[in-house]
Amino acid sequence: MKGDFVTEHKQTGNENRKDRQLDQFRVVDKGKRMTTNQGLKVSEDENSLKAGVRGPTLIEDFHFREKMTHFDHERIPERVVHARGFAVHGEFELYESMKEYTKAKFLQVPGTKTPTFTRFSTVVGSRGSADTVRDVRGFATKFYTEEGNYDLVGNNIPIFFIQDAIKFPDLVHAIKPEPNNEIPQASSAHDTFWDFVANNQETAAMIMWLMSDRAIPRSLRMMEGFGVHTFRFVNDMGKAHFVKFHWKPILGIHSLVWDEAQKIAGKNPDFHRVDLYESIENGNFPEFELGVQIIKESDEFMFDFDILDATKIWPEEIVPVKIIGKLQLNKNVDNYFAETEQAAFHLGNIVPGIDFTNDPLLQGRLFSYIDTQLIRLGGPNFAEIPINRPIAPVHNNQRDGYHRTQINVGKVAYHKNSLADNTPSTSTAKEGGFVHYQEKVEGRVIQARSDSFKDHFSQARLFWNSMTPPEKKHIKDAFIFEVGKVKSKSVRQQIVDMFVHVDKELATIIADNVGVNRPTGEQSKVSESSPALSQANTKYYPYTLRVGVLIGNGFDASEVRSVVTALLNSGVNVDLIGEKLGIVRSKDNVRGNITATFLTTDPVLYDALYVVGGKAANQAKFQSDIEYFINEAFKHYKPIGIATSGNTFFKASNAKKGPGIVFASEDDKFDKNFIEAVAKQRFWNRDIY
Repeated sequence: MKGDFVTEHKQTGNENRKDRQLDQFRVVDKGKRMTTNQGLKVSEDENSLKAGVRGPTLIEDFHFREKMTHFDHERIPERVVHARGFAVHGEFELYESMKEYTKAKFLQVPGTKTPTFTRFSTVVGSRGSADTVRDVRGFATKFYTEEGNYDLVGNNIPIFFIQDAIKFPDLVHAIKPEPNNEIPQASSAHDTFWDFVANNQETAAMIMWLMSDRAIPRSLRMMEGFGVHTFRFVNDMGKAHFVKFHWKPILGIHSLVWDEAQKIAGKNPDFHRVDLYESIENGNFPEFELGVQIIKESDEFMFDFDILDATKIWPEEIVPVKIIGKLQLNKNVDNYFAETEQAAFHLGNIVPGIDFTNDPLLQGRLFSYIDTQLIRLGGPNFAEIPINRPIAPVHNNQRDGYHRTQINVGKVAYHKNSLADNTPSTSTAKEGGFVHYQEKVEGRVIQARSDSFKDHFSQARLFWNSMTPPEKKHIKDAFIFEVGKVKSKSVRQQIVDMFVHVDKELATIIADNVGVNRPTGEQSKVSESSPALSQANTKYYPYTLRVGVLIGNGFDASEVRSVVTALLNSGVNVDLIGEKLGIVRSKDNVRGNITATFLTTDPVLYDALYVVGGKAANQAKFQSDIEYFINEAFKHYKPIGIATSGNTFFKASNAKKGPGIVFASEDDKFDKNFIEAVAKQRFWNRDIY
């Protein structure tokens, strides 16, 4: 990445221990002879073995049987949730020692680099669903540390729908496609989900996040990540602190608009995957800084919320985020199935110095992640799959099971023993052995929830108070869309009556638009806000954004070259879009290469447009296509640069002069001002109607 806000990093492909470990499993087929799975060279792969050229196929054709049998068994069960994902290799570098708080070795010495594997995902949709649906995004990172694998398994939203894991099957059953008809796919806009929300009001704060712009990120590179739960740091003296984990994107937090997100799902359902893959292939490595919020154990009860409640944030203004390191994603996988699909994350994969708390949602997740891998990956040996293998040595008495690859030498497979000198032996804490934090626990065995978990609306109100007017409008529109899809009038009314406790105006607007009675309840009295919750307070850079140049023959080469060069020098990705693939020529015969056409791409796939115009074989269609691109970009609040030759095309469109519209004919600093507009991405003060 370029600029003072990032660091240069050259990908070598073999620079960390995990990558070197994977090398022994990589197979390059190019230039090799075809064989069976037994290593037998194959002489024929076009025709099965028959009795005569028109006769029956013979059962003795072992190559056919092997090939077809393997094909018939290629699919494995997809994840119940987070099925659609995309993962990349990377490296975490520590900024400053955390020795005061934790004894985790990878967090001790500044400059320590730890190999990582990070998987992003949507939650609700199946593996073949679209990237840009309204949904929570998974953000899971596996750290291959010298003490073993540590998995930080989180989301792009810092809280969750429920407080106790026993409700998780209910939540997922409600939000997944309805079982009578398997509709809708990858969407929360249906009766069962909103019925669940109305009857489980602990969801209130999470629903505010889900209806916000956070649920439709512009890029996986431009969203935050959170560990969600409260964990513990434990130092080498045995002293513990409560901790929450944050990933802060270097490029800032940016989102799509809802109309745009829906159209992208049709135009390019792999939008986020392509964006991440191409960024890494082009050397534009995404980066996230790791931050921690830390609370002393003695301060556990000093807040007006329970710090173990997964439906609550720790406001950053009250508990600041301390930035301690940086994650760089710098290598795409070699094989999607072998790495991304077979990756097994688990919250229980921790290292000395990191421990759990009594968060009831966390405690339940500690069971379910291991459990689901057993069926999905075919047994207990999934940790031996190359992508899941730690770089730390593995020695224990676990044996056998499906797909066992480790060959344990010797006859002893139990502890304690004398025949192998009581090895493998356990380790003390000083020797690096994991010792659970000795928390004092007492109380009656009971199925109940703490009274401190029962405030469901204060933080929902805090989130609402923290939004800017455009962000509030997007939340209102999202509620109207989602609840408007609910067929049950009773459920729609229940939702309105629930969210009046967040904001009466919001609930009233929902009611007026979904055909139910206005609410009579009262909103929360919380008046505080948290600026950290608003995306308006994020960073803005032009780097890696995409600009579409709408161009035909007869353009001004000097003017266009100046603008395109300035964009490229600012790290912007530029596509020349025209009538057909191939060459366009300027007035003085300078050539430009069209890389996308009006048929193969769409304005929703770009962050900004540069309208050059020109001549085409079918001028009427060329004019119409450019007008369509301008109109779409304009109503999605995107920046539009107008070349001198583009004025007539802009005038013919429905767009109007105003914020984010930059004219070369009126601006002697057009290049600079257009790039600044591109960096801003959206101009919410634009009058689009």
